Amino acid sequence: MDGAEHPGRRALLAGGFVVATAALTGCSSTSSEPSTAGASPLGRQASPQPRPTTPAAAFTRLMDGNKRWVSGDLQHPDRDPDRRELVSQKQEPFGSVLSCIDSRVPPELLFDTGLGDLYVMRTGGEAVGPVVTGSVEYGPMTSGTPLIVVLGHQRCGAIEAAYKSFRDDKPLPGNLEAIARALRPAYQQTVRQGGADPVDTMARAQVTLTATDLRANDDLAPLVKKGSLAVIGAYYSLDTGKVEVLSGAPY
Repeated sequence: MDGAEHPGRRALLAGGFVVATAALTGCSSTSSEPSTAGASPLGRQASPQPRPTTPAAAFTRLMDGNKRWVSGDLQHPDRDPDRRELVSQKQEPFGSVLSCIDSRVPPELLFDTGLGDLYVMRTGGEAVGPVVTGSVEYGPMTSGTPLIVVLGHQRCGAIEAAYKSFRDDKPLPGNLEAIARALRPAYQQTVRQGGADPVDTMARAQVTLTATDLRANDDLAPLVKKGSLAVIGAYYSLDTGKVEVLSGAPY
């Protein structure tokens, strides 16, 4: 053979090149466009909302978020790079939540909130002391945060451990005993109150006592009296995902 290409072969190669180029061009243009095909409704970002400035508005925002958590119709607000950039220099959370360390009770998720929306303090059984109380005070006293939520929950391990420790007169090891001491008033109330499920009764008592103490706090009480702050006691069900208000709802 003398190396000359057959005309039919040249036509075939040229045609293949055109088809391949068209295919690559089509792929390139498709990949440059944001696709919404098959996007999960759980992944959508909600439009930014104005910051609630009253206790009632903040309470409504949180409870609406919890309703979405229960139903699964989540908005995932304030969780994108734009929000990250917006709050990088300044924060003005509309709520403060004191909750348990339990891995199943993340306030930002169960209220369907995002970056810069909540101050969150987490201790075993919502145990409080001067540092924790100061942390709870921070939002209302420095940022005008209009809502504090003390959030207990179902099947709390810290509450159960403290209850059994007091009942059996067996101190907990290490610094866990400090948590138990902070929970003693709730235990004492539970003993007086009785009930079929003393651990659950104690979990609710801890919420109510802590919320009551915060409302009477020397620094927070004037804000509560003025109506610029509400302190809510609430209880989270692990079974249903629902937050139940026990006291202090700003209706």
